[in-house]
Amino acid sequence: MLRALIRVAVVASMAGSALAQGAHDLDRGALDRAIKDSWRQAQPEWLQRLKQDDTQALCSLYRNNPPADIAAAIQAREKAAIKYPAAGVALMGDWKKGERLAQSGYGMRFTDYPPRAENGGNCFACHQLDPKELSYGTLGPSLAAYGKTRNFADADVKAVYERIYNPQAAVACANMPRLGASGFLSLEQIRDLTAYVMSPESPVNK
Repeated sequence: MLRALIRVAVVASMAGSALAQGAHDLDRGALDRAIKDSWRQAQPEWLQRLKQDDTQALCSLYRNNPPADIAAAIQAREKAAIKYPAAGVALMGDWKKGERLAQSGYGMRFTDYPPRAENGGNCFACHQLDPKELSYGTLGPSLAAYGKTRNFADADVKAVYERIYNPQAAVACANMPRLGASGFLSLEQIRDLTAYVMSPESPVNK
């Protein structure tokens, strides 16, 4: 996502220069060099974020619409890499902590370095969760009453945990970030977010 935003900004800048010079096409190599040059002063930790893994590279190649066989391979690879809590530890944690995480967009911005707080899930940026919440995004589906409409089934609890950990295990090239697979959120945080979505006591399901 960050790379895509930077690419848009650089394209806009280069497009303006190209128009000023009367050019009609942008050279892809020049675009990539401009992006790379724009990061010369970045921290080494940030430079790592420019390196795509196999899944990211395939999703970029196919513009997030891979052929069925490629999509199946992505899902299988990402599914196999999901990490779960230790044996005997429930997939649902503390929904109250999950609520705070869902409302927090902290983490991985230039202004958040060095880190001063835990990363948040920023879930309300894309989903409706608590029906009483007035501000939420619509990029993702509404999750209001999600657990309630599924009778709080164990299979659905696991599915929610896995979707938060790595949505591409369910939908190849999904828009949702791989919060667990990327290490952005801990397993404990993912358990808490799962509880926020699936617990009968959570305001999401009231």
